[in-house]
Amino acid sequence: MTTTWDFGVSHELDLVERRIRESLVSEEPLLTEIAEYVIAAGGKRIRPTVTLLAFKSVGGKAVGRAVDIAAALELIHSASLIHDDINDGGTERRGRPAAYLKYGMQEALVTGDFLFTKAFRIGGKFDEDIVDMTALVATALAEGEIRQKRHLGDVDMDREEYLNIVTRKTAMPMATGARVGALLGEGSVAQIDAAGIYGRNLGIAFQIVDDVLDVVGDASTLGKRPGMDIKEGNVTILAIHALEDGSVSDRSELIRILRKRSKDWGEVRSALRMIQESGAVEKALADARSYGDRAVKALEGLPDVEARSKLRDLVKFVLSRQT
Repeated sequence: MTTTWDFGVSHELDLVERRIRESLVSEEPLLTEIAEYVIAAGGKRIRPTVTLLAFKSVGGKAVGRAVDIAAALELIHSASLIHDDINDGGTERRGRPAAYLKYGMQEALVTGDFLFTKAFRIGGKFDEDIVDMTALVATALAEGEIRQKRHLGDVDMDREEYLNIVTRKTAMPMATGARVGALLGEGSVAQIDAAGIYGRNLGIAFQIVDDVLDVVGDASTLGKRPGMDIKEGNVTILAIHALEDGSVSDRSELIRILRKRSKDWGEVRSALRMIQESGAVEKALADARSYGDRAVKALEGLPDVEARSKLRDLVKFVLSRQT
């Protein structure tokens, strides 16, 4: 796997990628094709990077088991993307048609099941506590998706519920990867906890930045059209800020658009403009920096080694990303 960034684990990430690709082989060629299509849209592999760096930060040496669990968690994430796109009616994933649109609804659903199964074939070989943590990630993803669906168009959703959803869908998988990495690296209980706190806060910061980019990002770099959260009815921290403490030019109109089940792109653009002008972008970025600071603070519980420095660099990368 080739990336434009390197946190000192490029070789290990190549091993993760190889392990993932090996897992996608099926006697049914179409299943392999769809799985490879989905995996290719998986992004920058930040989750396995966190796992590998957490492993190295506590002095882990034999990286094979960390590679395996990182691959398993990434397979779970990829499976969840298929289901998310179906549930949300998402049309694009990193500039390409969503799998269910390209291959069909039934085929995509079966591929999601296939990826989950492959993930647990890898993860199931570990000790019971690691299997339990991996299963909790899959559970949290499902719970987060249901909660998000329940709140579509809900302009009364508050910050606490937003963070609940974000924690389940984004932060918990990252926190678990960090905890398991430190556990496999034979870190102390305190170090494992510190890695988990780091991962949780990094995950929240990551999602907030993602939500900001959906409001102010560029389609050519995002790989999707900005405003998809509004289009799909997802109420993010930006909408919450705009409605609760922002200076919205026409609050009632923004509420009307957010609540509307089916929106045209003209309405989406109007909502984006109001959110941008309300000061919500700046407030959300401040939130992201706050969680980034908490992630960096948690690193004090890890040994002062190069991998810890790379974890700090990863926070900066997440907060400054444009895609």
